[in-house]
Amino acid sequence: MPERIDFWGIPENWGSPAFYVYSLMFLAAAILLIRFYLRARLWWKVGRPGFHWNHLLQRLGRVINYGILQTKVLSQRYPGLMHASIAWSFFVFFLGTGLATIDSHFYKILVGIPYLLHKLVMDVFVVIFFIGAGLAVFRRFIQKPPRLTISSGFTWSLALTILIVLGGLLTESLRLAVEKPSWAWWSPIGWLVAKLWISTEASSATLTNWHLVIWVAHLLIVVITIITLPVSTLLHIITGPANIFFSNPDRKPGRLSPIPENSKAEPIYSDSLRNLSWMQFLSADACTECGRCQDVCPAYAAGTSLNPKILILNLRDALKQDASSILHGNTNTHLLIGEWIKENALWSCTTCMACVYECPILINHIDTIVDMRRHLVIKGQMDGELQAALENFGRYGNSFGQSDRMRARWTQTITPKIKDARREQVEYLWFVGDYASYNPTLSDITIKTAEIFNKIGLDYGLLYDAERNSGNDIRRIGEEGLYEMLMEKNVAAIEKCHFQTIITTDPHSYNTLKNEYPINQDKRILHYTELLDQLISSGRLKFRKKLGIKATYHDPCYIGRYNEIYAAPRQVIQATGCELIEMPRHAERAFCCGAGGGRIWMPEGDVKERPSEIRIREAVELDGVSHFIVACPKDITMFRDAVKTTGNEDKIAVKDLIELVHAAL
Repeated sequence: MPERIDFWGIPENWGSPAFYVYSLMFLAAAILLIRFYLRARLWWKVGRPGFHWNHLLQRLGRVINYGILQTKVLSQRYPGLMHASIAWSFFVFFLGTGLATIDSHFYKILVGIPYLLHKLVMDVFVVIFFIGAGLAVFRRFIQKPPRLTISSGFTWSLALTILIVLGGLLTESLRLAVEKPSWAWWSPIGWLVAKLWISTEASSATLTNWHLVIWVAHLLIVVITIITLPVSTLLHIITGPANIFFSNPDRKPGRLSPIPENSKAEPIYSDSLRNLSWMQFLSADACTECGRCQDVCPAYAAGTSLNPKILILNLRDALKQDASSILHGNTNTHLLIGEWIKENALWSCTTCMACVYECPILINHIDTIVDMRRHLVIKGQMDGELQAALENFGRYGNSFGQSDRMRARWTQTITPKIKDARREQVEYLWFVGDYASYNPTLSDITIKTAEIFNKIGLDYGLLYDAERNSGNDIRRIGEEGLYEMLMEKNVAAIEKCHFQTIITTDPHSYNTLKNEYPINQDKRILHYTELLDQLISSGRLKFRKKLGIKATYHDPCYIGRYNEIYAAPRQVIQATGCELIEMPRHAERAFCCGAGGGRIWMPEGDVKERPSEIRIREAVELDGVSHFIVACPKDITMFRDAVKTTGNEDKIAVKDLIELVHAAL
């Protein structure tokens, strides 16, 4: 049994030390709660309501996964280890202090081996904390990566956490130096520091006085940290897990946030702080300013005015500055769109979801951007090219301004004639999509797809002139009404057909058909890479020759991050006999081509370099790669143009995956 000596270093005539500690802590906690409430109440006083408590266990599981285990934070090695070391250490210190408090004043639980293990674990995490703090200091003040917000607030918060842990270590070491317990090596770091105190040959009384001074300073720093937390950068300790908890676990990544059920009472757009939801304000206050979203944003990389981190922080600052005026009925506030958030920034977004995927606390930037885009659409505040494209969608059902009869013109050379799924029962309904149907530079790829389907005896058909654009990007532009019209026409046409599975060569169509259309759940929806992979696995699709080329593959955003289809296209590429060399940024971290979210119908404006050009330059750097493989019609358009503008036509060829399959057959 180890010896136990309760030692605070406070003179007896001062009274019970526990009284001072608990009084201060309860006072600090009360101030924290009041200050946090005064800040948090603005979320639901200004924003739209909508608390959700369903799937409680799933929500708590996400808090454990993302908030405590820090799985998203750890996806990047250096900053992940840095932040996790600090966060996990404070989790342990909090639990350890709680156990010690219970043990000291309520019920003895730390006796014998549990006591020794408690001391050892606390010391181990002191080392882990200082490793993390050292990494943080080096990263913030030496490396200074551009994505980080370097401010006095962060410096203050980091200094406070270091002083708290250092104060606890020095206090414990002075206690050990005076007591010299037989079990001291169970607190190895504390005992090593205690030996330094002992080497000074100071008396026990002197060490006791030093202990008192450092202990009081340690306590006061903890109190200051608690009191200032609601207005410091440490606020994310509360708001981060809260944002994770209240984020919707039912939401599929490929589905936009639903518009208000009573759209007559609540606008479907956001043109003011009043029209944002309380959850969007929570997200703004939860932002850790880590800049991960900024690093992966194609619009930011291209040099546009969009920075997803700044966009979220501007919402936070807008609420902080204008909330009081709004609540008092003062209309003299800043414009949400135009002053706080620039129109060009909203239109620059490609809705690639890279920012959402990277955010460690599950902030959804895209929902907020689309909410504000809807207002711009209603007001007609958009570029003329985009306006013309939307008019074409409304009149013709496609962006090319072509008639319905021209949609299936590419089928004229196909024999036998492709079935009309509205008139004949088929196993597969091929939803071709606009670009694959109308773009003359892509008709060869579309024809090759049909030839492959015919060669393997696939029972498939088309909607012919009844097909319309799926509306995926139209909805993300913010034209909700036009999306509804296109969706209703497509659904009406699909419901007239007898089929088992929808296949599409267009990732954008795939996403909205699968995640946003009211299609019967017994109907499967496949991207053509999934279908080909299944046919290869079953032995129905066999290749006569191996292509023997080195190729790299670009993951389209709408089958990659949106729908997590990563294995199927790679397996098809390898089945054709290609050696697959991965892009530096691939799978869930693939870099967007720049076409999504309606950007393909907008002028590029003044940019440093287009996302598609950045991507091609990455591919050219890969040793021996001669083919850049894509699985999206829009990618073909974007990347073939980028190969020309970057002067790399003689170095790399952009091919659709179906072209490899056709060549291998």
